[in-house]
Amino acid sequence: MQFGILPPYRAGVAADPGWMRAFARHAEAVGFESVYAVEHVVVRAGYAQRYPYAPSGRMPLPDDCPIPDPLELLAYLAGVTERVVLATGILVAPEHHPVQLAKRVATVDVLSGGRMRLGVGVGWMREELEAVGVPFAERGRRTDEVIEAVRALWSSGEGSYRGEHVSFEGLISRPRPVQVDGDGRPAVPVHIGGHSRAAARRAGRLGDGFQPLGLDDEGLADRLRVLHAAAEEAGRDPSAIELSLGGPLDTLGPEDVARAEDLGATRLVVSTRSGDLSEVTEQLSAFAERFIAPRG
Repeated sequence: MQFGILPPYRAGVAADPGWMRAFARHAEAVGFESVYAVEHVVVRAGYAQRYPYAPSGRMPLPDDCPIPDPLELLAYLAGVTERVVLATGILVAPEHHPVQLAKRVATVDVLSGGRMRLGVGVGWMREELEAVGVPFAERGRRTDEVIEAVRALWSSGEGSYRGEHVSFEGLISRPRPVQVDGDGRPAVPVHIGGHSRAAARRAGRLGDGFQPLGLDDEGLADRLRVLHAAAEEAGRDPSAIELSLGGPLDTLGPEDVARAEDLGATRLVVSTRSGDLSEVTEQLSAFAERFIAPRG
């Protein structure tokens, strides 16, 4: 089992360079596999759209919480760390043009020595998507095209792609990622976030991993069945698609880790709450001593 970590966005510290530098370095030092960054380009004040991962329908972040651009934040963290994987969890894919996104993600991968992981989702906040000109109903197909198009640019000397929303031919995008896919082509791993059956199908068809949110055991079992069926239909090996689950750093217990292992999870991405750096680093150390160090 590997463990990723999310900084405490709700505490308003994610855009503090000194805080984030110390946080990421300590997480790396005690053995966390990855550091995750989230995305909201904008948040509509008093948004009406329902947040799907909490019974309240409201996301756990204040509307005015500082949420730095995830790729810019990870590029900064790449320069102050050495080993930890740098992951988006989750980048709202339909808000990005794939030609620009391919360059930005590959650049972070190259500058970090091959440590980038791209987690993407369709987005849930209608007001955010519409603010950047993306119709809410189109976000699923646009996400598919973003994934397919960035891979076309990464994997080929002259990338070409033709879709409903984006098309290009003979484009050269350099640098290409340091990492490679199973066929030896330059690529950054793409993990699919979301709780819906559509997200599970997308992970089966296109993902290197699946990061479901807010599901009980029955819901998760259903999504995994959907993922496996979609992967097999696409001629892919379902067992090669990583599963990342989540939980809170300060309350996660051995039974939660055992459950994740039983479900076949590759990693747990744990979230933090406190903006007190000393408290958080102590929690990271205690967690690592309990769950990471004994596992080698």
